[in-house]
Amino acid sequence: SSVTGVQTCALPISPHPLVLASKSASRRALIEAAGVPAEIRPADIDERGIEERAGLTDPGEAAALLAREKAKAVAKELPGRYVLGADQTLALGTRRFSKPKDRAAAADQLRTMRGQMHALHSALAVAKDGAIVFECIDVARLTMRNFSEDFLQAYLDAVGPLVTTSVGAYQLEGAGIQLFDKVEGHHSTILGLPLLPLLAWLRQAG
Repeated sequence: SSVTGVQTCALPISPHPLVLASKSASRRALIEAAGVPAEIRPADIDERGIEERAGLTDPGEAAALLAREKAKAVAKELPGRYVLGADQTLALGTRRFSKPKDRAAAADQLRTMRGQMHALHSALAVAKDGAIVFECIDVARLTMRNFSEDFLQAYLDAVGPLVTTSVGAYQLEGAGIQLFDKVEGHHSTILGLPLLPLLAWLRQAG
């Protein structure tokens, strides 16, 4: 035990780190904080093209498809390794949103979502040698405050370029939490990775 009296233990870790087919800092932080070492190898796929060819309208199915494609693309390059792909979609009713391209697009998106509930669908898939060996999806529902235009501009000033790095134009672990009245769902799902199902599978898989 440590000097603080907190019990510590060695987690059973594979000699080959899990490969994360994503450049998301949030996903990497979630995995590593849980004691799972990860090797970062972002997938190079045409996400919008894949979605258009599949013709999917369900946001959950779209997230699951992209998670699978990311995992399989990187697994082909790394025989014998477990590769984790993940994706997240945001839906306001039947309307889907992508990462805003600039501050103006982020402002328009946040104006549309304020005062309403939207859903985040977070999917993951694990591939090995080109085959999917595990996948899951989880949903979180978030209700934005009916904030003022002055608050919106102050928020955009505060977060700066980060506003274009997430599908919702916010980071709930940062200043983005001030946009909300109500949050329903697991924190890791909101950050883009359903962590508990993944950890359960990793333990089972050894």
